[in-house]
Amino acid sequence: EKPRSLGFCSWVLVTFSFLFTITLLPLTIFMVVKIIKEYERAVVFRLGRITDKKPKGPGMIFVLPCIDTFTKVDLRTKSFDIPPQEILTKDSVTVCVDGVVYFRVNDPILSVANVANADMSTRLLAQTTLRNILGTKNLAEVLSDRESISHNMQVVLDEATHMWGIMVERVEIKDVKLPQQLQRAMAAEAEAAREARAKVGQSGSEWVRLGLRGSEWVRVVAAEGEMNASRALKEASMVIAEAPAALQLRYLQTLHTIAGEKNSTIIFPLPIDLLQHFLHRK
Repeated sequence: EKPRSLGFCSWVLVTFSFLFTITLLPLTIFMVVKIIKEYERAVVFRLGRITDKKPKGPGMIFVLPCIDTFTKVDLRTKSFDIPPQEILTKDSVTVCVDGVVYFRVNDPILSVANVANADMSTRLLAQTTLRNILGTKNLAEVLSDRESISHNMQVVLDEATHMWGIMVERVEIKDVKLPQQLQRAMAAEAEAAREARAKVGQSGSEWVRLGLRGSEWVRVVAAEGEMNASRALKEASMVIAEAPAALQLRYLQTLHTIAGEKNSTIIFPLPIDLLQHFLHRK
């Protein structure tokens, strides 16, 4: 959009300001000359209107005293932390999530003319966007798909702040904090799964598809592990019955394990066959 032209009265004030500057030039030189750094741009207002559709700088610029004002805009990339947000996920789990956003001013004129405080507006929008996006994800997606969530946030924020002259360069999810009760439940779930795998050498992942959680998961996985362990013991007993020497080898292996743990206790198994004579006596 082209800047609107000044009216007759405005041109009169501009003329008087220019004559005043020329007349008192040695004194007004410090009022007229302004220095803009390489990473800054100046948006100049003349009688309240933006004088040009492009910002001024870097380097030395000239402003007329009394009728010109200007605002410096920093073009460097800035970052801010998103405060921890209490978020209810899609599967009704409360988590605390925080992040960091990197952004910079892409259009200095829009950042000054279209929004009162571009930095603060971007910060507040990042908080609400984080809550809205994570509210559509379940806990597993929040924990595993951080890169996808960060990219979605970056796209949404960049589109929303385009009219403010802000370009969001990067968004990162820093930390996801779970409630203590949920952490204990997940730890118990993982411990039960490891115990089951240790007993039977296979995973109980089929129970994950059933959606079991907490203590119910622990009981189910433990019961599944005991059942599979009993089946494995049955098969092992059949193998030992066919090859009696296997029992002796298993005994030697157990002794080796006990000795490796620096344990001074040695257990000697007593065959049940030796006790059969005493059991049948009356």
